Amino acid sequence: MEHHIDFQFQARYETLGAAPEHAEELWFVCHGQGQLAKYFIRKFKPLDNGKRFIVAPEGLFRYYLQGFSGRVGATWMTKEDRQTDIENYLTYLSAVFNQVKSQMNANAKVTLLGFSQGAATISRFATQTPLEFHKLVLWAGIFPPDLPPLESRKRLSDKPCFLVYGKQDPFLTEKRIQEQQSIAEKISVQPQVHTFEGEHVIDSEVLIKIGQI
Repeated sequence: MEHHIDFQFQARYETLGAAPEHAEELWFVCHGQGQLAKYFIRKFKPLDNGKRFIVAPEGLFRYYLQGFSGRVGATWMTKEDRQTDIENYLTYLSAVFNQVKSQMNANAKVTLLGFSQGAATISRFATQTPLEFHKLVLWAGIFPPDLPPLESRKRLSDKPCFLVYGKQDPFLTEKRIQEQQSIAEKISVQPQVHTFEGEHVIDSEVLIKIGQI
């Protein structure tokens, strides 16, 4: 018989940019599968203009990328006990967000960005928690199909949403893009699409462009 138990858990996150009390913007960014926050956050150095505070939480589950030693990556969830994993990372992300936001000016603009697997993670965070934000960016990833339609419409109807991907991205195929369009229609969202010549990466030029919108 399967059981669940609640217990105290420690997790880490990375930051970059202006001191939170002086920042005018908060960028809350979630990495993809197999990445670590300390490396992922480096992709956002082009945004560091002295006015932005960038926060990269890390997936709660770390593992060896190959075999039993060597490089380590993290993931947000797997198919095993997935709902519990989702609830756990939403609790964790909320704790990180509330902690950093409490250090910032109440009027600071908030951008939520998820890369690859992190796109589903940040989508759930945006639609299934009460946090206040101003912009949602899905980069090389799509809305998960299990978003609650009514709640998602309510949370996203007045927010600019962006879908960004490289034209040579082997993971974001035409089929996946069509799936994204179908889900977006279901939750009444029309993301602005931005593409670039490249694969499954964060493109600095497009990142800066999104930051200016």
